[in-house]
Amino acid sequence: MPESLAFPADFLWGAATSAYQIEGAVREDGRTPSIWDTFSHTPGRTAGGDTGDVAVEHYHRYRDDVALMADLGLNAYRFSVSWSRVQPTGRGPAVQRGLDFYRRLVDELLAKGIKPALTLYHWDLPQELEDAGGWPARETAYRFAEYAGFVAEALGDRVESWITLNEPWCSAFLGYGSGVHAPGRTDPAAALQAAHHLNLAHGLGTQALRAALPARAQVAVSLNSAVVRAVSDGPEDQGARRRIDNLANGVFHGPMLHGAYPANLFTDTARITDWSFVRDGDLAAAHQPLDALGLNYYTPALVSAAQHDPANARNDGHGASEHSPWPGSDDVAFHQTPGDRTEMGWTIDPTGLHELIMRYTREAPGLPLYVTENGAAYDDKPDPEGRVHDPERIAYLHGHLAAVRRAITDGADVRGYYLWSLLDNFEWSYGYSKRFGAVYVDYDTQARTPKSSAHWYAGVAAGGELPREYAAD
Repeated sequence: MPESLAFPADFLWGAATSAYQIEGAVREDGRTPSIWDTFSHTPGRTAGGDTGDVAVEHYHRYRDDVALMADLGLNAYRFSVSWSRVQPTGRGPAVQRGLDFYRRLVDELLAKGIKPALTLYHWDLPQELEDAGGWPARETAYRFAEYAGFVAEALGDRVESWITLNEPWCSAFLGYGSGVHAPGRTDPAAALQAAHHLNLAHGLGTQALRAALPARAQVAVSLNSAVVRAVSDGPEDQGARRRIDNLANGVFHGPMLHGAYPANLFTDTARITDWSFVRDGDLAAAHQPLDALGLNYYTPALVSAAQHDPANARNDGHGASEHSPWPGSDDVAFHQTPGDRTEMGWTIDPTGLHELIMRYTREAPGLPLYVTENGAAYDDKPDPEGRVHDPERIAYLHGHLAAVRRAITDGADVRGYYLWSLLDNFEWSYGYSKRFGAVYVDYDTQARTPKSSAHWYAGVAAGGELPREYAAD
């Protein structure tokens, strides 16, 4: 524990969501299907066949949701824009009806004193762009830059915080490698192509934002950079750790922050691709100056060297699939890390968040950091009086916020924390079976009930200081 648990006076206390997980209204105001509409409607892809068709009706309930944020004392809210609501085919002019929803949302946030942080891409690629090749196709990066420009022109006068991509690792390697996320493809070469074109999209999108936004705007990216640990200090296990670290982290922060891929990434994946899709100028385009970096953290990874054994489950926490999201790493074993776990089966380890923050403090000195996602799923249920007690989540948040405060004490420039998630919602391939929200949602009635953790978090935000001990209520 740091000596002081007070946070900087201007620290942002926020919560985060994403469009497909909460909005619903998938066929309204010109919106067309995204890859997640197609994926979730494909039998066997999501738990219980759940879809985001209705989700939690945020598209129609956004005013109530913003009022709820204000009641909880949040001063920041991170949301994403649905690309297929704004540019239905991924090409051509923007649809003003789609943009108008985000104009209304932002106006409502500002009226309540809540700072909007807009994420342009949170995994919901327009299906027509996937039909044309998706992220493995170079053209998708150029289409993203066009889309970024449309949104910036519409909202740049009132939104100052912009995030290009959320967790591009998931888009590339879960979407095109293991297939547990949309679009559900299982081609390791395509996954690496997708990763490169997401890097290019980030760079081109940043350029488009800079061209359209006022100088005061801040541009960032949110990475789910992994904390990768080896089971031993032995050279083989450390080699396994390095390979996974390159695939989890270096493949994105290399181009984005340093203008180059790790050299041994090419060697490690040479039998899968020759990387000829990387063209002259791509890395310079991807390496755009940033105003901040977003870090998403949930749990660390533990690896070792091992002979590939298809009979053994892969304990990397990224869903069940016969196909790996780690190209060229079939001889790396993933292990369950020790400790208590969330409903996702993820180990609770706040030291990983501190380690991650300090890593980027060293790698990108002078670049402000935000924790743009951190949270836990638990099997939350209302009691007979309708209250939802979630002491496990309070303990989780207390531990991770203490890790953030410790990092600040150690010299990190962390300026905000966005709890994942504001609301229980559609949790991707898990459907509605996992609840991450600080606010409980009854999916039959859409009634919202702040959980104990929401009230606890509101108290921390109001005082700007973390209590040394946490209480369940």
